[in-house]
Amino acid sequence: MSTRGLARLHLNNLQRRYHPKLVAVGYSAINSFLSIALIAVAAMLTHQPLVFPSLGPTAFLLFSTPLVPAASPRNTVLGHLVGIGAGALGLAVTGLLTTPPHLDDVTVPRVGSAAIALGLTCGLMPLLRVSHPPAAATTLIIALGLLRTPHQLVVMFLGVLLITAQGLLINRLAGIDYPLWTPKSAGK
Repeated sequence: MSTRGLARLHLNNLQRRYHPKLVAVGYSAINSFLSIALIAVAAMLTHQPLVFPSLGPTAFLLFSTPLVPAASPRNTVLGHLVGIGAGALGLAVTGLLTTPPHLDDVTVPRVGSAAIALGLTCGLMPLLRVSHPPAAATTLIIALGLLRTPHQLVVMFLGVLLITAQGLLINRLAGIDYPLWTPKSAGK
């Protein structure tokens, strides 16, 4: 596609030609679908847990509200990293690192793991100025033991990097002044 063809796909041009609300809804829906579908195909091909529930709200932020600080690459990547670290720490402190999940029989250590992980995540993200609400779900996925091995945590982080890269590419191609790393409001 030529540069001129890409210019017609910029959101501003589409919103001038069509109902702005419908363009925004379509943009969010189509790009969230494409991003998760591409990551899911990679997960199928590699047999790795690249897709997990908190990527859904991440996709929503990236494509529905791309200019809010929580949707910036920095907040997305570092917020999920905080969630992954806090979830792993919750498992370690409660002795559950090698214990498979058993959600039908919630135990005191599992409650402790979830509470520690969520408390740390919700405390550290604002402290570090990397708030990204979907990371609170990431930390619970880990603290509840659904993904817990070092390999799974690395693959999980790779999934975060993939959706962040897609958000950056797609939003930039659409003509959105999406930040390369730091949210616009944090850079001022």
